[in-house]
Amino acid sequence: MMMNSTQVVYFTLSPYFDTGDLKYLYFIIIMSLYVLIVGSNLLLIVVICVNRSLHEPMYLFLCSLFVNELFGSTGLFPFLLVQILSDIHTVSAPLCFLQIFCVYSYVCGEFSNLAIMSYDRYLAICYPLQYNTYMTFIKVTMLIVLPWLYSFLTIVILISLIAPLQLCGNIIDKVYCLNYSIVKLACSETRVNNIYGLIITFLTVFLPVSVIIYTYVRILKVCFSGSKQTRQKAVSTCTPHLASLLNFSFGVCFEILQSRFEMKGVHSVMKIVLSLYFLTCQPLFSPVMYGLKMSKIRSICKSLL
Repeated sequence: MMMNSTQVVYFTLSPYFDTGDLKYLYFIIIMSLYVLIVGSNLLLIVVICVNRSLHEPMYLFLCSLFVNELFGSTGLFPFLLVQILSDIHTVSAPLCFLQIFCVYSYVCGEFSNLAIMSYDRYLAICYPLQYNTYMTFIKVTMLIVLPWLYSFLTIVILISLIAPLQLCGNIIDKVYCLNYSIVKLACSETRVNNIYGLIITFLTVFLPVSVIIYTYVRILKVCFSGSKQTRQKAVSTCTPHLASLLNFSFGVCFEILQSRFEMKGVHSVMKIVLSLYFLTCQPLFSPVMYGLKMSKIRSICKSLL
């Protein structure tokens, strides 16, 4: 029987299973992780905002990244905590679309912020004397605001394409709501959804990663031909950025592959863990990595704590 998505009141999340009293342990673990994520990101946001010595482009871009980590994790963790304690694993259609908006906006924002940060490091290392000329206040403001606007607009269009779909069911094979999980339920034509999905995957993932690769090739050339001091500066500022990019890219690539292809060889629990990886580990990985590796932030955090 064909159902319009406006008639689908709720979706059922099939991967959840009864864990008995262990659900309280899982709840405590997930809650502790969420508290750590909120605490670490908020700490670094406050440190950057309060200390005038950190009001430089690099740290302002970092602040935008930490805000995005809070945004993405808040789109997932409260939902997960409710589902863990619930006996019936359902989600209302509006809440499902809201979660899709949060998760996908977070991914767009993360790659955009990482690309902008690599561009900033490229200018600082390859053109140190002209850096302040290139990186003006207006340009910094635009580079912070535009990724957020792009992310929100892109995902609003995505949701406007999946909301009118005619669905043949309401069972989602994920522990949280994803665009492609709903598209797979459609009885109606989904060609436009698939084409738009490929376009935003290219613009959101491959384009920013291409920018990052290009800037780091240029940075490496300068490092190898420059002084020891230049190399040390490049390593200290670029290492956390590259580690953050690789960590996030791994999680997102697995999720894209798992959504598009049947991965029967991977255990169901492992699939759940890996599908949650980029939403659970990255928001904690980024503040810990930057907080430990960047000397200015590390010294201010030490004095506060």
